[in-house]
Order: sequence, then structure tokens, then C-alpha cells
Amino acid sequence: MSDPDTPQARGDAASVIPAAPPGSGRSGLNQQRIIGAAVRYIDENGLRMLTMQRLGAYLGVEGMALYRYVPGREALLDGVVDAVVDELFNDPDVHLQAHAGWVDYLQRLAHGLRRIALAHPEVFPLVATRPPAAPWVRPPLRSLRWIESMLEVMTEAGFSDENAAAVYRAFSSFLLGHLLLEVSSHGVETGPVEEPDVAPTEDLSKYPLLQRLEPHLSLDVAAQDFEEALEALLDRIALLLPRRRRPTRLTDDK
Repeated sequence: MSDPDTPQARGDAASVIPAAPPGSGRSGLNQQRIIGAAVRYIDENGLRMLTMQRLGAYLGVEGMALYRYVPGREALLDGVVDAVVDELFNDPDVHLQAHAGWVDYLQRLAHGLRRIALAHPEVFPLVATRPPAAPWVRPPLRSLRWIESMLEVMTEAGFSDENAAAVYRAFSSFLLGHLLLEVSSHGVETGPVEEPDVAPTEDLSKYPLLQRLEPHLSLDVAAQDFEEALEALLDRIALLLPRRRRPTRLTDDK
């Protein structure tokens, strides 16, 4: 059975970043093309190999020429993360609105993020480790616009502010753990590869739900989230047993 989320299955739709080809030189050089080339370079060579000098050579220019458009490697890596996550906006199967309900919305969003991880497995650990736009923003869904969209979908579906924040935390934890494990199975190094600076918190004035739910999103409930996720996993495992062998609670619920 073919995997519909793989780049091979997606064809030309697997990536939307305009990467400058190797040796393209100064002609048409700009920040967007440099970042696109950096994504492509990491895809081909791995994150540890990326330096401004090597990226310059990849583009057919001196490494110093890149500093006219990108302040340095840290800014370049931030741009790489933003560009890869922003592929969601060009994925035709992922929607900012819940046209078919919140379950369909989350399914589409999860598969969109998985497609990003599979298209850019060498970049994905960077998505997981770069400083977020705010202290309570979790990877891999680290775009403020997408988080605002998700919180809006959940609150409009009837979830309280507290529960919408809990959904966001659980959804992020599930995706991050699963996708890091999946890319590591392809031989990608997922351990710490960078020591990033702490990024300043972005202006949230355009994201009213993020502002309103900040107290809930900022709560340290890692122990509770872990326990609830573990219980959900055990419930799912128990369903693999014949009905007569299931724990009483599961059997009574079915």
C-alpha cells in the first residue's frame, strides 16, 4: 500500500519553496531564494553541513554575498523553519477553516505536517528545536497564524478555552513525538544539533485567540498531559484484546 503523504506520491506538490539551483550566481539573488536554497541544501547534505560559505558556493557566489540578504546563520535557520512550516499554506488538502468539522480539520492538518516531515526529514529536527515565536508555542505547528486557526476551530466547535488549549498541547505532542521517530527511522539525526539563541516573543496583536488563551497555553501541565496520553494509549492497546479479556472500564464503555 502506497503512502499518500510521501513526496513520491505527491509529485510536484511535495515542495513549494522556490529553491535557487546550484551555481545560479548573483542573478536574481534575494532572501527568499537564499532560504529556499538552504532548505534544498539541508535536504541534500544534512543540517550539520550547512554554513554560509558552503551555501554561497552552492549558489555560485561568495559566502559573504549572502549577508546582504540574511544577517547570519541564525537568521537563515529561522527563515528555513518558517519557510518549511509555511508550506502548509500551499497544501491544497489543508484548510485554515473547518469546512467539514473539527475532526476533518485536525486530520488534514496532521497529514499536512507529516508531509512536511517526509519531504524535509533533514530539516524537521530543526523545526522541532528552533526557539518558538512565544514561550508556549510548541513545535511542529509553530506558525502563529495556524495556531490561531486551530484555536478558533476548536472554540467554535464548542470547546472551552481551557480545553482548546489542551487539544493544542496534545495534538502538538502527538505529532512531534511520532514525526521525530519517523524521520529518525530514515537515518536522520534527531539529537541536538544547534544551540539557538532565545528568540524574542512576537507581537500577538493580530491573534486575539492566542492572546486570550495565553494563560491556558502557558500552564505547565506536562505531567498531566503525559498521564492522559498514556491512558489513551493503553485504552487503544486494550482494544486489541478480545472483548472478554479487556479491562472492565473499556468493556463497559463499548
